[in-house]
Amino acid sequence: MKSSFRERSQTLLKSTPLRLALALVVLFAFVSLLSLGASYLVIKDSFNNSMEADLRQELAGFQAAPSSSAVARLIAAEAAVTDPERRILSYVSADGKYSGNVRASRSNEGFRILSLPDEDELSEGLYLALTSNLYGGQLTVANSRSQIEDLGELFLNILLLSVLPTTVVALTAGLIISRRSGRRIDAIGGTLKQLTAGDLSARVENIDGREDDLSSIARLVDSMAAAQQSSVNALRQVSADIAHDLKTPIQRVAVLLSKAREMPDLPEKLESILDEAGQETTGIVATFQSLLQISQIEGGSPKNRFQPVDLGMLAATFVEVYEPAAEETGHRIEAVLPGRGAAIILGEKGLLGQVLANLIENALRHTPAGSSIKVAVSSQADKVCLEVSDTGPGVPADERQNVLRRLYRLETSRTTPGNGLGLSLVAAIVDMHEGEIEMSDNEPGLRVAMTFEKASSGD
Repeated sequence: MKSSFRERSQTLLKSTPLRLALALVVLFAFVSLLSLGASYLVIKDSFNNSMEADLRQELAGFQAAPSSSAVARLIAAEAAVTDPERRILSYVSADGKYSGNVRASRSNEGFRILSLPDEDELSEGLYLALTSNLYGGQLTVANSRSQIEDLGELFLNILLLSVLPTTVVALTAGLIISRRSGRRIDAIGGTLKQLTAGDLSARVENIDGREDDLSSIARLVDSMAAAQQSSVNALRQVSADIAHDLKTPIQRVAVLLSKAREMPDLPEKLESILDEAGQETTGIVATFQSLLQISQIEGGSPKNRFQPVDLGMLAATFVEVYEPAAEETGHRIEAVLPGRGAAIILGEKGLLGQVLANLIENALRHTPAGSSIKVAVSSQADKVCLEVSDTGPGVPADERQNVLRRLYRLETSRTTPGNGLGLSLVAAIVDMHEGEIEMSDNEPGLRVAMTFEKASSGD
């Protein structure tokens, strides 16, 4: 369950719609933060400038007093009605007398940030202070910077109550949209995968969602698949028709050659020529028979004869049948099989037997004497695997798909009997049973592995 969720999450994170949605959300968040930060700095600078202008104006008013004592009286009078939490007034005269609502330490002239000591019992807020030497004393006026501090909290609240929820909503919406688009893309991708695997009947058909570029792509994929299926069906029909039309006259030729061989007083050379012609004719008939059988299998007609087949028991029978032929040619054949009833699949027993026969004969034909051939059947939870392997020369990796094509033969096999249809027939039968076929290196030799769905107990 966890692995399935992890796989779905990884697939979703790799999807283009989600990545685009994430990119847009990140861009929105970045622009919003940049805009808020710039606004905060501009407004903060404006507040500072305004506060400095107020302090200059206030300091100028005190500087207009005619004497030090007048300044002290003005400071004392205004300090009596001024909250030190909001504004500080302090004047220390030349003789050291103090006037004001807070005692401020001496400092250089100009603006500075003033932080009051704890014993003043004021809040820990900072003040913007302006100090000036006046009549031998020092005058300090300061305004609380609480408005600027509150401005920072205000922008933080805007961030928390506006930008973050908007980002979360946008991300959620992007996730929902990307999942819907992802399902549509998965439908198109799944159809393309089926078409690539050879299922030309696969279609995207109507995918959920409004008419857009994905709908257009789906229609194009369906049109392409329909055209390809029509072309392939036409080619198959042509090959089937040719095989069917030529099979009868070639069989007649074989009958005539047989009659000719039975004529009395045939010259020895002519008799050998007729024998060779008869063998070649038999091979041609077998080729056309295989082509017709492949066409029939690809049409799916044998599926209506599917029944439970014990693949292990079937393999045991064919190994037993081919043991004498293997001994005669100097080969060793062995079987690794499960118990009875452990490897049951739904299929056509005769065709599955032909798979085993073709693969075993192929191994006997293309491997030298002394080679080993192994037929193995294994059963897993919901799969049954049939393997036929040998220790012969094998098939090069770049040729393994080619040998499954009709009438294709390796250069090294040109001198051996055969028509290049054995493995094509095997592939067609496996495909009809909705199985998978894989050819790999047996180190040395060739391993052909076929995997089928195990039949359920109710089948």
